[in-house]
Amino acid sequence: MTTQHPAAGRETPPTTAHPAARGGSAPGGSLVSAQHVTRRFGDVVALDDVTLEVGAGELVGLLGPNGAGKSTLLSLVSGQRKPDSGVVRLFGGNPRDASSRQGLGLTPQETGLPATLKVREVVDFVGRHYANPVPTGQLLEQFGLSELAGRQTGAMSGGQKRRLAVALSLVGRPRVVLLDEPTTGLDVGARQALWAAIREYHAGGGTVLLTSHYLEEVQALAQRVVVIDQGVVKADDTLDAILRRVGLRRVVVRSSADLGTDLPGVVRSERTAEGGAGGAGGAGGSGGAVAVESGAGAGGMGTRDAGTVAAGWRYELYTADADELVRTLVTSGLPFHGLEIRGASLEEAFEQMVASGPAGGAPPGRAPGTGRPARASRPTSTGLGRPDAPPSRGDAGTPTGVAPSGTLDRTSEEESAR
Repeated sequence: MTTQHPAAGRETPPTTAHPAARGGSAPGGSLVSAQHVTRRFGDVVALDDVTLEVGAGELVGLLGPNGAGKSTLLSLVSGQRKPDSGVVRLFGGNPRDASSRQGLGLTPQETGLPATLKVREVVDFVGRHYANPVPTGQLLEQFGLSELAGRQTGAMSGGQKRRLAVALSLVGRPRVVLLDEPTTGLDVGARQALWAAIREYHAGGGTVLLTSHYLEEVQALAQRVVVIDQGVVKADDTLDAILRRVGLRRVVVRSSADLGTDLPGVVRSERTAEGGAGGAGGAGGSGGAVAVESGAGAGGMGTRDAGTVAAGWRYELYTADADELVRTLVTSGLPFHGLEIRGASLEEAFEQMVASGPAGGAPPGRAPGTGRPARASRPTSTGLGRPDAPPSRGDAGTPTGVAPSGTLDRTSEEESAR
C-alpha cells in the first residue's frame, strides 16, 4: 500500500523503523503542506480553507467526527483528488505527479485485497515495486501475521485484513505514511501491537499523519493534534497545549447519597450505579447504568426520585473550579469517599472544541441537523497508480487498491464479481 516505486538509493537496515532518505521537501522543511485548501462535492463543502503543515519526523493525529473532512484531506495529500482551490504539496511537489508520491505509504479506511492470493503473495507483490523493501517474513512477524502467511486473504478476519493493510503501507520504507483509521476492527491486543509498530516506524525518523475515531489512540501516539470539524480546522497544537485549552477539571467521587442539584459550577455530570437496588434506568444490581446530564451552574445532576438512589453511585463531575466543588461537598454533610481530581482528557477537549462551532442552522452544503458535510456518492477507483481516477470508498473516497499500479484493486473487483 505504499504508493509509488522509489528510486534506488542507499541501503537501510531491514526494519520498518528506518524509512529511506529520499525525495524533497517543501520550503521550511514540511513534507506535507496544504495551504488554504477548499474541496467541494457538488454543493457539499468537505474542506473549507484548510491550512496544514507536517514536518519531517512528526506524528500528527487528525481528529474529527464522521464527515468532518479528514479522509478528504488525506485523499488530497495522496494525490487521489485535487483541491478546488488552494495548494497541496507532498515532498515539495504536486502529489498528483507520480514522482512526488515516491516515499509515501497509505492505509485507507477500506482496502480491497485479492481474495485468492495468499498473505505472503500480497506482501511479495507489493514489495517488488520497491528497491529496498522490508523482507516479507520480517514484516509479517512484526504485525503478528506469520502464522497467516499461507492463508488466502479472503479467509482472513476483518481485523487481520486491517493489520495486513497497515503492514503493506510500510513495506517500501516510506518517508511519510498516511493512516486513515488504522486500528478499526482490531481487538485490544492487536491494537497495542499495531501502536508499537507505528511507534517503531516513527522512532526511526518516519513521519505519520493518522486519523482515528479512538481518542485514546491519538492521545497514546500523537505529539501534535489537529481537530477538524465541518471541514474547518478548529485546533492545531501539541497534545499538551490542546489539553490545556480545556479549563474543566474532572472530579470523581463515590457516594450512597443523591448529590442533588445544588453543586456549583458543574457543567456536565455522569452518574453510574455501582451496586444495590434502584440503579438508574435498570433493574437492581445492574451496576452499570449511567445517567448523563448537563447544565451550566445548576449542578447538572437533576432532581432524583427517591427510588433512583442506589446503594452506591460513582459520580464524574466536570467543573472549572474543582476547589469550590470539593469545598461544597465537604460542607454539605453528604457522605462521600474515593475523591479524585483529574485534568481534562483529550475526549473532553475534543468535545468542547467541536461544540464551539457556529450556532444556528446548517450552512449550505451541510447535513441538516448536524452542521456536518453531507455524504456524497463516489465513483469506482482503480488505485493510487492512476491519480486521475476518482476514489471509491470511505468518507472521502479512499482507494481500494494497495499497489501503485492498481493491479490488486482490479483483482479484488474481479474476485468479487465471480
